Order: sequence, then structure tokens, then C-alpha cells
Amino acid sequence: MTTLLETEDETMLRDAARGFVTDAAPVAKLRENRDKSRGFDPALWREMAQMGWTGVLVPDARGGADMGHRAAGILAEEMGRTLAASPFLSTAVIAATTLRDVATDRARDALGRIASGDAIYALAVDEGRKHAPERSAMQAERAGNGFRLSGAKTFVADGGSANRVLVLARTGGAPGEAEGLTLFDIDAGRAGLSRDRLDTVDSRDHARLSFDGVEATGDDVVGDVDNGLAALQTGLRAGQAAIAAELLGVAGGAYGMTVGYLKERKQFDRTIGSFQALQHRAAHLWAEIEVTASAIANAGRVLDETPQDAQLAVSLAKARAAMTVDLAVREGVQMHGGIGMTDDYDIGFYMKRARVGAEWLGDYGYHAAQVAAARGF
Repeated sequence: MTTLLETEDETMLRDAARGFVTDAAPVAKLRENRDKSRGFDPALWREMAQMGWTGVLVPDARGGADMGHRAAGILAEEMGRTLAASPFLSTAVIAATTLRDVATDRARDALGRIASGDAIYALAVDEGRKHAPERSAMQAERAGNGFRLSGAKTFVADGGSANRVLVLARTGGAPGEAEGLTLFDIDAGRAGLSRDRLDTVDSRDHARLSFDGVEATGDDVVGDVDNGLAALQTGLRAGQAAIAAELLGVAGGAYGMTVGYLKERKQFDRTIGSFQALQHRAAHLWAEIEVTASAIANAGRVLDETPQDAQLAVSLAKARAAMTVDLAVREGVQMHGGIGMTDDYDIGFYMKRARVGAEWLGDYGYHAAQVAAARGF
């Protein structure tokens, strides 16, 4: 039976991570990134690499820490608590998980570069407004012994700063079919690949990537030709679990900030936290966060133990995280009053990150449908 209790090592990891992000990446750093028009601070990423965070899912043999998905979720959650921005999810989680099962020298070298912090990956899968990898229409036409990629991918997290791209393109079949998709690992500076930054409300690095006859070789293929979704499946699940964990951290951060405000703000010579109606709302939010925390922990455990059977646990975690963080930020802004939406207070930044994070890699509706299908509905 899967235990949801944290081990001693996991508790130590959480304490260390919380102390680090509180000091090195408070919400003030997000404001600084926004004002400097950058998605994240490269110096912060280097520090994460030095602490071994970038290698959390990289095998020991490639210079990683190999701590597992539950540990990756703890790190993501603590980053969410202070809105710490980095390419952790796309690189240290999705790319590392995807490449660690590929038995090639190139993949093993890539894992080493992920662990050292030198490689920054972006995942380019979606082409429409919603997460739907199987609907990919971008073409990868055969050209001699290789391929030419043509098309566009949108809402690519870390797409503006990445030096490597995992891209899903169609080598066969039709949009909507899972078969006929191939996963490529290409250099982001390759000729024909252009990037247009997207201005998203959370002030993170998102971009639209356009491919105009980008050349790819057989060595660039990850997994098997025409079976790219299978090669990406565990990586996607890992990313979905990790963004769910980050959203849990966002909810926890918003909750802590709101409770702090309730204890300080006064009306009628009383702190507003003494009003029973607000106490009930805060208690309800706390209970929702606790239930979601259990779902997040379970998803990480299942990914570590039986990743091939993790879709139900992961989708349940992402659906609950999307629902809980929405409640947390709405309650936070409302209990702050109208000032909660101004730039002077940090709570508004939590709402913005919650909105974007809830959409990435599948929104509530997408994952609720996955849960329903897994349960036979």
C-alpha cells in the first residue's frame, strides 16, 4: 500500500527547499524578472544546479541525485509557494524523465547536461488553445536519411530561453490520431526555428515556436518513429504531477498570505480575522489544501513505483490542484478586498500564476475526463 507520509529525507528536503526559495526567490524576485523582461534569473538556476535540484530525476551514473518524482514534487511545491520562476518543470522533470529511458549515448549525455544545469529544455507539443498532443498537425517530412519539420507550436513553456527543444511532429497519420507522431530532440538554435515571446499574465517565459523546414536527423529521434507519444508519455505524466505540486504550493502561499492579512487588517477596531464568516472560509480552504496535498503525494509515489499505471493518480492530482488553487487565489483576493488586485500587494501575482499553471499540460476539464475514463465512465 502506498504511504502518503513523508520520509525523514523528504522532510529534510522540504525544509531545505523552503529556506532556500524564501531567501533566494521571494515574490520580489518575480517583480524583478518582470521588470527586466526575463522569464527567470539565470543565477538562481545555477544555484539550483549546484544544490542538485536539476538532477533530481537524473540517474547517479549521469551526475544526478535520482531522488524520484515525490522529491521533485516537493521541490516544485516549495517553488510555487514563493512563485519562484525557473525551467525546473520542463527541464529537470519532463525532459529528464523522457530521456532517462532512452538507451543512447546522446540521451545519456543530455541527462548529464541537465544535471549540471547546462541544458535548458522546452516541451513543444500543443498547437491549439488546449492541451491535446494527439491533435498535432506539424509535419516532419522525410528528406533523405532525415526529416524536415514545418509548422508551429504555441504556449511553449521556457520556449524563449531553452537551448534544446523536445518537439512532437507528425511523420504519419492524421491530426487526432495517436499513431504517426514522432518525438525529436533538437538544438533550439537550428536554422529555420524562430521564437516569438508570448506576454502571459504570470510574467513567465512562454513562446510560440515556428519551424520552417528545420532539418532533423535520425539521431534526433527520441524513441521510435511514429510512436512519439509512447516515448513522451511518462515525461508528460511527470510534468503534470509536478505542475500540480507547484499549484499546491501556490495555493499554500496564497493561503498563508491571506491568513496573515486577516490577522493584521482591522475594521471596527477588530482584526478581520476575528469575524466568524471569514474564519469559516479560511478553514474550508485549509481543508481543501490538505486533501489536495494527499492527491499530490499519491501521484508522486505512484510515478516512483509504477509509472505505467500513474495516469489516474496524476490526473486526479492535476484536477484537484487546479480546483484548489482557483479557490485559494479567489478567496485570497476577495479577503484582501479590492486592494488585492493592485500591484502593491503580492496576492494578485498568485492568481495570475494559478490561471496559467492550471491550463498548462491539461486543465481541470481535460484531467477530469481522464479520471472519468479511467473509472469506466
